[in-house]
Amino acid sequence: MNADDLIEKYSLSFSPLAGDAPVLVAQVDAQDWLRVAQAVRSEKGLLVALWGHNPVSDRYIVSASYCIEDKLLWLRLPVSEQTGYPDLSGIFHSATRMQRALSDLLGVHAVDAGDSRPWPSQGRWPTDYFPLRQKFTGLEQLDAVPEAYPFVKVQGDGIHEIAVGPIHAGIIEPGHFRFSIVGEKVVRLEELLGYTHKGVEKRFAQLDVLDGHRLAGRISGDSTVAYSWAYCMAVESTMPRRIPPRAQWLRALMLERERVASHMGDLGAIANDGGFAFGLSQFMLLREDWLRLNARLFGHRLMMDRIVPGGVKIDVDEEGIDLILAQCRRIEAEVTTLRSIYDDHAGLQDRFVSTGYMQPALAAELGVYGLAGRASDQRWDARVLHVSPDSAYARLNVRMALHQVGDVAARVFVRFEEVFESIRLLREIVSRLPTGEVAMALEPRQGPSMGAGWVEGWRGPIFAALEYDGDGKIVSCHCHDPSWQNWPALEHAILGNIVPDFPLINKSFNLSYSGQDL
Repeated sequence: MNADDLIEKYSLSFSPLAGDAPVLVAQVDAQDWLRVAQAVRSEKGLLVALWGHNPVSDRYIVSASYCIEDKLLWLRLPVSEQTGYPDLSGIFHSATRMQRALSDLLGVHAVDAGDSRPWPSQGRWPTDYFPLRQKFTGLEQLDAVPEAYPFVKVQGDGIHEIAVGPIHAGIIEPGHFRFSIVGEKVVRLEELLGYTHKGVEKRFAQLDVLDGHRLAGRISGDSTVAYSWAYCMAVESTMPRRIPPRAQWLRALMLERERVASHMGDLGAIANDGGFAFGLSQFMLLREDWLRLNARLFGHRLMMDRIVPGGVKIDVDEEGIDLILAQCRRIEAEVTTLRSIYDDHAGLQDRFVSTGYMQPALAAELGVYGLAGRASDQRWDARVLHVSPDSAYARLNVRMALHQVGDVAARVFVRFEEVFESIRLLREIVSRLPTGEVAMALEPRQGPSMGAGWVEGWRGPIFAALEYDGDGKIVSCHCHDPSWQNWPALEHAILGNIVPDFPLINKSFNLSYSGQDL
């Protein structure tokens, strides 16, 4: 159901944001907060994000965004510390951790929530320590004695626990995994994250709106292009002028190059966790070649800080286009060969097939989306469904990669398909690249403004919600990673598998710790 039909059917009242962002916004009361959530759920929409801020000392705003067929809905609910806000976890399972984070960061609680345990704080912060409040002063309060995190205990004969992390063997981000097992079979997994919490939203509120893209691009470095673009889209959606067409196409070029680099890295690492080190060495070689061309063309291997409000910082000339086309030919041939090797390798397929199974019905219930969702037949891709009219994707006809099985093999399949599709898109982009400028000067709007951005990163869609005042100072900015929705899915995908398969299943999702631990 599209936005207009849903609004008419349920008698809802929304207004479009300025600009071309596909977002409708409404201020609601507690009754409509629940009513809209139930309407979106009944029409098989998704909860995208839930966050809050403290615009004045005694006033709080809790926000939720929802994804439906053609648009996003952004709800704003004024609340007080005493009243809290209605719990959404009974409607959307994915709201649980977002509500727990909001309690830790802002001190505003979901009323009668089933799970009210701490989340980013892990129970280690003082009870009056709420860093998103206006009167928050700093870290000198952090002298509380940490308490043991209340993991859910599994009872039964032969059940015991294995604690893994937060420090791991590889050079990876920290996270704790508590397994309850019988023999080697996993009967429950519970994650504890928050180790990379770094005060992103508080830092945003100290920046001018035209400077925030640099912080956004550092939330999760492997998705720096997607985060930067989502933030810049939010800024630009508050302004009447459209950025130059060439800048839009160059942004798509960088986003697809980011997607290919990440997928190649994962395809190698997944094979390595399946006992096939040859795949790791080959894909790391291809990825390194890809990143070196990024550095040559864009001045940075990951293309960090290349997307700015108003356009992009760097252009691509004819020589660069020739290099991109030549590299696409080489990489496509190499990946085609490697895919046939993966498909024909009996040992690797034995590790992949039926491992880490996430059935489509459960994926839908949990709100899984992005790459992991498409591997379980969840048909969401912001390059296809939520495209602004001036975006390059409005003209590129992206083919959504889907699989119905939802195991490690399906997630590998989707990655291979998306590599080939991104290479096709890169050829299309450089052949149709418009002429003209690559950036324009922007000025913040006079008066308070709101904007939003929605970009399909390689893991899934990155959402940015921005509010700034009449002086161009950020009041609130929330950047949301799909890992919020997909970390709980990993807890389900491991059930019934053996402990040694966890690294393989975990890497097949490859979720961001930093993107969730704002």
